[in-house]
Amino acid sequence: MRLHWHRRDLRVTDNPALSGDDRFLPVFVHDPTILAYGAPPVVSFLLDALDSLREQYRERGGELLLARGDPSAVLPDLAAACDADAVTWNRDYSGLASERDRAVAAALTDAGVSVGVERFGGTLLHEPESITTNDGGHHSVFSDFWEEWRNQEKADPVAAPVRGDVVDPRNSLDEECLAEDSGAAGSLPSLADLGFDEPEADVQPAGTDAAHDLLADFREDTIYRYGDDREYPARESTSRLSPHLKFGTVGVRTVWKATEDAAAAASDEDARESIEAFRRRLAWREFYAHVLDARPDVVTENYREYPDEIQWRDDPEGLQAWKDGETGYPLVDAGMRQLRTEAWVHNRVRMVAASFLTKDLLIDWREGYDWYRQKLVDHDTAHAAGGWQWAASTGPNAQPYFRVLDPTIQSEKYDPDGEYVREHVPELRDTPTDAIHEWPTLDAEKRAAIAPDYPEPIVDLGEHRERAIAAFEAARGDG
Repeated sequence: MRLHWHRRDLRVTDNPALSGDDRFLPVFVHDPTILAYGAPPVVSFLLDALDSLREQYRERGGELLLARGDPSAVLPDLAAACDADAVTWNRDYSGLASERDRAVAAALTDAGVSVGVERFGGTLLHEPESITTNDGGHHSVFSDFWEEWRNQEKADPVAAPVRGDVVDPRNSLDEECLAEDSGAAGSLPSLADLGFDEPEADVQPAGTDAAHDLLADFREDTIYRYGDDREYPARESTSRLSPHLKFGTVGVRTVWKATEDAAAAASDEDARESIEAFRRRLAWREFYAHVLDARPDVVTENYREYPDEIQWRDDPEGLQAWKDGETGYPLVDAGMRQLRTEAWVHNRVRMVAASFLTKDLLIDWREGYDWYRQKLVDHDTAHAAGGWQWAASTGPNAQPYFRVLDPTIQSEKYDPDGEYVREHVPELRDTPTDAIHEWPTLDAEKRAAIAPDYPEPIVDLGEHRERAIAAFEAARGDG
């Protein structure tokens, strides 16, 4: 019998670490070191996912063992108490996760527990060492990564364990396996138990059933218009699978298989190109995971080095206005308010809001990263760091420093009828569409007459764009 340590693989279907002929006892450890970086939306989703996972195991005659504490202490104790001859887990890619894995493996050895440790690749389609540059390093240019990634063969989903594969410690093992001093517990903790408040947002349902429902709906319909509609936030044309991929309530092999099924049923080349656009998003996710694996410091440090430091501005009032969705730029504010109410933001709007913070306000990208970490249900270290450094022109394959997304142009292009803004900014619901797009350039008297409760723009885009470009040129040593 072996222990399987769940982390970002909260599913029984398409989980490569659960395949095989041996029986296993699944365990999840609430690690205080990891929880220190958590936030209410993420932990709420996690607990919902764990509840779903526990039910999946009970349906198979087993039980998910829940524990709290340092995994490097808890897992050796559990392995000894349960007489486990192996411990398995699926690989993660952050610096913190890698350090934890090494500590657990060393602790199992130091404790003299006779176990084998095996790590699986259940999070990505392709592991970092499988896609490298000619000198063996990681790709920093997405187009090169994409060409290699798309051409590599993708593994099929693996079958779920069946009744008899999963151990129920309440019936099948010594009572010591559930003893308090082993760190194990039978009940699922609450948010309050883990030290978190209820989330401000209405967090979407977690669990494999919810994930597979989303995937089925996306595969049957939305994926065929994803290529044309994905940039328009009011069209609801994204998969909404990001939190499920973050926590592994759906396997990435399962998602890839859905794209293959959709491609086989596609009616024309436009539909197939739309599917390819979604696959490209999956590749971006893995590109950033590979970067994080090679450079764990990208969470806190600029990936791209400048000769001099970028002189970010200390602007508490501007930062707070951005967080509150009170910048006077309707598309930015709609996104920041959606973040508060849904713990999710459409990707195009994330880009616009991030560009506004880092370029128009010239505020350090790490401030934005930290706020999104606190508010997003799908916060993923790799993708978050990659996305923020893309916007800030400090990351791999980042936008050029002189490219500043104009939120008024972005609003006209991607929310042409003002639907998205009206949904999330109630002060503008009765405002003519032209006035929504033109709000930052209207005179104060007209703004007061149209929407007196909506704020004035906090910056002048033209002036602040030039200020941002000058700051980056100074950091580059130009002039």
